[in-house]
Amino acid sequence: MTVVGLIGKIGAGKTTVAMLLRQYGATVIDADALAHDALKEEAVQERIRDRFGSSVFQGVVIDRSCLAELVFGDQPKHKKALQDLEGIIHPWVRDALEERLRRIDAQPLSEGGGSVVVLDVPLLMQAGLHNRCDRLIWLECEDSVRHQRLVQRGMSAGQVAAREEAWIAGFQKDSVPDHMLCTVDTSGDIAYTEKEIERIWEELSHRSS
Repeated sequence: MTVVGLIGKIGAGKTTVAMLLRQYGATVIDADALAHDALKEEAVQERIRDRFGSSVFQGVVIDRSCLAELVFGDQPKHKKALQDLEGIIHPWVRDALEERLRRIDAQPLSEGGGSVVVLDVPLLMQAGLHNRCDRLIWLECEDSVRHQRLVQRGMSAGQVAAREEAWIAGFQKDSVPDHMLCTVDTSGDIAYTEKEIERIWEELSHRSS
């Protein structure tokens, strides 16, 4: 099993690259989906209620947009809130991710065992999950292109800035060994990105065979 992590700022195209790798046969573990599952766990909800209060709940469901307003921003209180939220969510997500990896690795080769597994994790390095990867794919995308994509998603400039502030915190690209890192230019159209992923897939599939 070869574990591949995707690294890139918001809007760089991680979801698109993960989709292309899935089409080639990779198994994708979506950390956002795991985080959504975590927010449904009673123990997690209790800790979030203790830290952030009942205002972030709609009945028994956590209001993710309300929670995001409290943790994404450039003020010290936002950074502390994000740190506290990550302290609640990340351990659960990490355990769920490791369990998924164990199940995949235990499968016979004919059923997908020993394959390429892609970790689609928004803050992969910040969560320390890059240490779980055999290879890392850095998504290089011009800021103007990323921002245009995010505007099309309906995000405001403030929301974009807050999420980029969270992404930058603790990120050190220079700490990644060169032999682990490959770069994909995702600034262009989808056809160009597809060619880049085809090149990388040939290498990954050879490594995992």
